[in-house]
Amino acid sequence: MKAAHRVWLFDLDNTLHDASGAVFGHINREMTAYIARELALDEAAADALRRHYWLRYGATLLGLVRHHGVKAGHFLHHTHLLPGLEERVRGHRHDFAALARLRGRKFVVTNAPADYTRRVLGALGIGRLFDGVVPVEAMAMFGHLRPKPDARMLRRLAARLHAPPARCVLVEDTPGHLKAARRVGMGTVWMQRFARRGAPPQRWSRMPAFVDRRIQALRRLVREVA
Repeated sequence: MKAAHRVWLFDLDNTLHDASGAVFGHINREMTAYIARELALDEAAADALRRHYWLRYGATLLGLVRHHGVKAGHFLHHTHLLPGLEERVRGHRHDFAALARLRGRKFVVTNAPADYTRRVLGALGIGRLFDGVVPVEAMAMFGHLRPKPDARMLRRLAARLHAPPARCVLVEDTPGHLKAARRVGMGTVWMQRFARRGAPPQRWSRMPAFVDRRIQALRRLVREVA
């Protein structure tokens, strides 16, 4: 396939910037506080429920919407206010230079909300490098949110972008999302630079069958697909 014909789908957190170091701790605390407040739980029970829904559905939000009637917009707004976010966001200039050289159409596809995504891309100064952004609010089908790793959403996204899945490549830090992408016929790249901090080394040394390549820097993409 010619590089110019590819459609690159980039995750945001821990793929384009160091979310583990900058924001995940803050967001997790805000989610726990939200659950405790809205569902009248103590902090320990709220944190356990947050983790449970994240593991079961791939997004805490889905569990809250499905089982507790929480409004998605309300949850996303109150858990992503994050004062001082722009000062904490960090990426790598070499990665951003590689993005500018990477041929093909490029989109950010993230389970994060639109306003947070706009703020992060603005702080990194890379919004202009992408042809579009698909935040979690845009991942709805038949009136229900279907964020990554929902395979139906990924198929529909490819259709919206007027590209067969075989021309799309998902660049992600989360293996489960890559597995779903492979299931619908997309290429897969496992970005390991940021998310591996504190994780068991063996998790990062294995090469699952659904992963086409592992990278720790985006410039590897430019070299390997040129």
